Amino acid sequence: MTLSEKQQLFVQLIGQLIEWAGTHGYRLTFGEAYRTPEQAKLNAKSGAGIANSLHTQRLAVDFNLFINGQYQTSTEAYTPMGEYWESLGGAWGGRFKSRPDGNHFSLEHNGVK
Repeated sequence: MTLSEKQQLFVQLIGQLIEWAGTHGYRLTFGEAYRTPEQAKLNAKSGAGIANSLHTQRLAVDFNLFINGQYQTSTEAYTPMGEYWESLGGAWGGRFKSRPDGNHFSLEHNGVK
């Protein structure tokens, strides 16, 4: 699958995730979607990310989650969404070993999640 085809699939799957979240009482706003390679390098240098982030490939998005009007910051609050996303074939940041990132939803590419 080409990068372009994977990006198109990612958008379709994110649409399904957003729809699922809405029907389950979750409200979302977008956090970071696209990240420049320069910003990814700066994030990696500061320990806040990795240089080869899937955000730079347009294969990752961070969401802001609201439940009953309350902004959620814990990875645990994102677990139902993360599990649904995984059932669609995506990679959820809540499973990251070094630093769980519950609001991160991506599609693996070239071994990067």
